[in-house]
Amino acid sequence: MPHCPTPSEPSLPARAATRVEGVPRRWTLHGLNNGLIFGATYRGVTTLPRALSYAIARAGSWIAWHTMMRSRRALAENLGAIFPDEDRAARERRARVTLHSYCLDVIDFLRALEAPPADAVKAFDVTPEYRELFEELQRRGRGIILVTAHYGNWEVGSVLVRRLLNLPLTIVAMREASPTVNRIRRNIRERLGADTIEVRQSLDTPLQIRRRLSENQVVAMLIDRHYGRDRVPVTVCGRSAWFLRTPLLMAYLTGAPVVPCFIERTGPGRFEAHPGTPIYLDAGSPRDEAIRSAAQHIADQVSERVRAHPEFWYQFYRYWEAQRDTYDGLA
Repeated sequence: MPHCPTPSEPSLPARAATRVEGVPRRWTLHGLNNGLIFGATYRGVTTLPRALSYAIARAGSWIAWHTMMRSRRALAENLGAIFPDEDRAARERRARVTLHSYCLDVIDFLRALEAPPADAVKAFDVTPEYRELFEELQRRGRGIILVTAHYGNWEVGSVLVRRLLNLPLTIVAMREASPTVNRIRRNIRERLGADTIEVRQSLDTPLQIRRRLSENQVVAMLIDRHYGRDRVPVTVCGRSAWFLRTPLLMAYLTGAPVVPCFIERTGPGRFEAHPGTPIYLDAGSPRDEAIRSAAQHIADQVSERVRAHPEFWYQFYRYWEAQRDTYDGLA
């Protein structure tokens, strides 16, 4: 039977910033990082009928909402930026919807991996303009930096890029806390024909990214969580936060366009992609100014999507508090 993969309860307060290779534990330890649960989920979802998987997900999210009190409260606190006039009880009810939405997104992603290529293509509502956008950007020959946030079904974006757009793809990702899960995720990407660059595993990570861009590949990154000093200040939903600086620095140095993209679930196994306007960082302008401007442009788009569909915003820890956390000498 598949398990609904949801974040586990943190063993320490959010401010403790326990580390896994320099990354706060709350970012990396959740149900998906348990090799046994992740493997069972993958096997169950890909063998059971979709309706049965959904039913189990509904039960799993109900159990998670009643037992994972810290995650539930964290979701409610995060939603305070969007619903400042609601009391915590109301926002906690919204948290249950988010947990259920997350479970459905995981199921649909895993099923999309196993679907025949023709069926995978039909899962996406993509306009001709969307295809033309990526075709035009690839003709420019500088590669494409695709960025998104922990919003919607970012995982299924790899299926979209590889099977629908048929573009070469490299995913820049943080190593999973569980070696078993890390291996499974890498295998999934390899099956799709996507390459992986693991954050903080090599001193030449920026050079690896630049090489992929020089090969005219799509390089995909999540931008809404920073690592150490690799950060740039932004405002998200009216509150201060940090975004990852590396994708914007790479765009500044290489001339590659940055394309924000958000994928939202519209029904059972159905998705709609929302690409933003490509952002070009002018290498002739001051670097930090160009990076900050681009980061805020992306943050504005993240805010717009989160306000439109808060149930798709998957931050299962105290996101706003984490913006004040310190590690690796951060102030």
